[in-house]
Amino acid sequence: MASISAVAGAFALVLFFEAVFAGESDQIVAYIEHSDADVWVMQKGVSNMHMATSFVWDWKADRVEAIEAVNRVTPILYLNTVMEAGARNWFSFIVGLEEGDPRAGPWEMVAGEAHPGPGEAVVPSVLSDLTGLGIGDGVSIAGRDFSIVGLSGDTFSMANSITFIAMADLSDIMSTIGSTSYLLVDAAPGVDGAALAARIRETVEKVNALPKAEFIDSDWEVAMQMGLEIIGLMTFIGGTLAIMLTGFIVYTHVAQRERELAVMKALGVRDRAIYAGIMFQVGCITVLAFLLAAGLVSLAVPLTEWLVPQITLSVTAEALLRVGAAAVAVSLAASVMPVRKVVGVDPVSAFHE
Repeated sequence: MASISAVAGAFALVLFFEAVFAGESDQIVAYIEHSDADVWVMQKGVSNMHMATSFVWDWKADRVEAIEAVNRVTPILYLNTVMEAGARNWFSFIVGLEEGDPRAGPWEMVAGEAHPGPGEAVVPSVLSDLTGLGIGDGVSIAGRDFSIVGLSGDTFSMANSITFIAMADLSDIMSTIGSTSYLLVDAAPGVDGAALAARIRETVEKVNALPKAEFIDSDWEVAMQMGLEIIGLMTFIGGTLAIMLTGFIVYTHVAQRERELAVMKALGVRDRAIYAGIMFQVGCITVLAFLLAAGLVSLAVPLTEWLVPQITLSVTAEALLRVGAAAVAVSLAASVMPVRKVVGVDPVSAFHE
């Protein structure tokens, strides 16, 4: 039980960090994912949203929309800035939406209106939980006051929040005239996104166009450089320590039974039977420890989300399989060394003091 508990604790820590990494990795590109555009069009030289600035003239949006393979074009304005809410500053992605067009707005609402009008803002519900602000309260964006009219879900991560305001208001803040930041392009039925992106780059000068999957990958790479890689490093370090601890615990568990194993050998038990018996015992310890670790994490995830709502966690089947496979492989490898030592000695030595 002591061995099972120790191994379970080590791998529960790894699974928890894996959940943080997976959750934040998904959340960091949630807006691009849920906007569900086939192609993203932006200023030439730009290939992401995080820490990026892009300006696309209105007439270029008209050129893109005129392409035969394009079904629909939705422009947005976009700004990375600090928003003041609840006497604190929060880094936020500000998305300016066209009036009356919810296409690029929040995909999940907790309360209030989904589409902001002039002087209004839709903020993440997590931000509301952290600051105590609600519908009707005010926030400040670039020195301009806005009234909260909606609370959106699934729009907050440790790296940034996503705030939606009217495009005219954001245009005023950014002092932009006749331009947008990104174009969300829907392809006509049967048109491949990658082929459409290439056609847009050829047809409209000085713009970059990327299919959705490629844009997500590009943005995720930049997000990793912003700090997500720190979580990944913590996960790697935690995993390495867990593997070392598991190996040590299993090795000690088997090594303490060297005399018993030697007696078994002296009584005529074959080497392969000794190996099989130890492997089975170690396998049971590891499997039970992993199941206990998974159970602990399944309890820790909702508790953490309740206590620390700004953290997004996601336990994936891939992470469970990876950690489980690593636990079994390390445990079996660690058990071989002491058993090999026993089966290689003279059985008579088992009866010596």
